[in-house]
Amino acid sequence: MRAWRSDDLAAFRLINADPEVMALMPSTLDSGQSDAQGLRIMDNLSTRGWGLWAVEVQGGSPFIGYVGLNEPAQPMPFATQGQTVEMAWRLGRGHWGHGYAAEAAAAALDFGFSTLGLAEIIAYTVPHNHRSRRVMERIGLVRDTAGDFDHPVLPPGHALRRHVLYRKSRS
Repeated sequence: MRAWRSDDLAAFRLINADPEVMALMPSTLDSGQSDAQGLRIMDNLSTRGWGLWAVEVQGGSPFIGYVGLNEPAQPMPFATQGQTVEMAWRLGRGHWGHGYAAEAAAAALDFGFSTLGLAEIIAYTVPHNHRSRRVMERIGLVRDTAGDFDHPVLPPGHALRRHVLYRKSRS
C-alpha cells in the first residue's frame, strides 16, 4: 500500500468503468466521476495521513485499486459521527482471488488499531457480496446481525439498499 500518484487515475478509471467490479455499487463511474473520487481519496490521504491507500503488486501491476480506512461520508444508522471508521476496498477484476484485498486490509486494520488507536473498525456490504464478506471474516471482523441496515443514500426498494455490518474492536 502506498500514497496515490496522479498516474493512478487512468487505471482507476478502468476499474470504476468495469460493470463487473461495480456490480454491487449503485452504478459504474464515468471518467469525470472517477477522477473526482480519486482526487478526493488523494486529498483525504494527504490531509489526514491515512485513508484509502493505492495498492500495487510488487514486481507486477503499479496500481490495482485501493484498500484502507475511511470515515463514512454520510451519517449511518450505526455510526457515531467522527468516531466511526470503515474498512473499504476496490480492486480491478484481474486481481481478485489472489489474497491482495485481505493482505492489504489486514495491514490497514493493524494501522487503525496500532497507529491511530481506534477502538473499533467496521465494514459493510450488500448481503450477497460473498467475496467481500469472506475478506471481512478472514481479517477477523465479526458480523453484527443487529446492526444490519438500509443504506441511507439508496431509495426504498433499491436492490442494493440492504447492508450487512461487520465489526472488529481493538481489544
